[in-house]
Amino acid sequence: MILMRLPRLILAGLLVLAGGAERGVGDSAVAASSAQNGAQSITRYKLVRPARYPGMCDASGAVAVSSNLFVVASDEDNVLRLYKSEQPGQPVKEYDYNTFLDVRGKSLEADLEAAARIGNRVFWIGSHGRNHVGKVRENRDRFFATDIEVDGDNVKLEPVGKPYERLLEDLIDDPTFAQFHLAEAALHAPKDEWGLNIEGLAATPEGHLLIGFRNPIPKGKALIIPMLNPNEVVQGQRAKLDAAMQLDLDGLGIRDMAYFEGTYVIIAGPPGGGSHFEVFSWAGSSAEPREIKVKHLKEYHPEAIIIYPEKGLQEIQILSDDGAMTMDGTPCKDKDPSQQGFRSFWLSQRP
Repeated sequence: MILMRLPRLILAGLLVLAGGAERGVGDSAVAASSAQNGAQSITRYKLVRPARYPGMCDASGAVAVSSNLFVVASDEDNVLRLYKSEQPGQPVKEYDYNTFLDVRGKSLEADLEAAARIGNRVFWIGSHGRNHVGKVRENRDRFFATDIEVDGDNVKLEPVGKPYERLLEDLIDDPTFAQFHLAEAALHAPKDEWGLNIEGLAATPEGHLLIGFRNPIPKGKALIIPMLNPNEVVQGQRAKLDAAMQLDLDGLGIRDMAYFEGTYVIIAGPPGGGSHFEVFSWAGSSAEPREIKVKHLKEYHPEAIIIYPEKGLQEIQILSDDGAMTMDGTPCKDKDPSQQGFRSFWLSQRP
C-alpha cells in the first residue's frame, strides 16, 4: 500500500472484494486472528445461497437496515429499494429521491454507485463521472445522506440536509491529489483508460468515509481518498479530504468497500468492461492486501457488499449488477420492469 501523505486517520483493516456496506467484512472458509490491530486474516470464501430479487437489474450500493432487511440503490434510477434478505421477492418498499436530489435536464439518473452506514445514517455517492460516450452529466455529482427510522415493520429513509454537488471540485482543487490528474480524468468517459469513476464507499471507526475509485488506477494501484467530515458535507460545508492511499489489487479498481470490527471488505474489478473480479483482505497501515479465493465468482458481476452485524464476518451478502446480463438476447435493463431482477449470493466461512 502507498500512503500519499501522512494521514490524520488510522485505519484498522480492510477486506477487498474486487468489485460495499456497513460495519463488516465477509470471510472465507478460514478466519484466523491477526496480530495487527485485531484485524482478521481471511483466506477463502465459499459461495452459498444464490438468489434473485425482482424489481430492478442494476444493484449498486447497499447497506443492512436490520438483521433481515437491506436497502439498495440502482445506478439506472434514483429510487432506493428495501428488500428482505432471506426472502427474495419484490421490494418491501420504494423511496423515490428524484425531487430531493434536484436532478435536472434530460438524463436524470444520479448514477448512484455506493453506500456506507454510520450509526443510523446512510451516505450515498454517485459516480461523479461522465456518461459512456464522455458527455457531461452533472446529475452524477451527488453525495447525500438518509437517516434510517425503524418502527416495527415500517422503515423510513429520511433525507438529511441537502445533496452535495461539489465533491469533484474538492478532489480536483486539492493539490495533494495533483499527481493523480483527476481534472484530466474527469474529461473522459468513466470506463476509458484513465477515466474517472467512483464506485466504493466505506465507513471508518472514526466516523469518516473512504471513497474508492474504480477508475483511474494510477500506476496500476487502486485509489482510495478519505473524507473526514461527511456529516458536515451534507449540510453544505466543503469536504475535508485526507491522505490518498493506493492498494495493489492486481491492477483492478474498487467496486465496493465495507467495514466490520477492524477489517474492511472491498470488491475490486476492471476499470472498464470485463468480468474479472477478485476478493482481497487488508490489515491496514503498511500491510499488503491478500487475495481471498472464491470459486464461481466469475459467474457474477459483484457490485455491493452487505454486512449484517449479527452475522459479522461469518457470512456477508453480495449483490450483482446484472443490467448488462442478457435474457433471451436482451439486456436485463432493457426488459420490461416486470421481468427485471438482480442476483445475490452469500460468502460464507461456515462448514
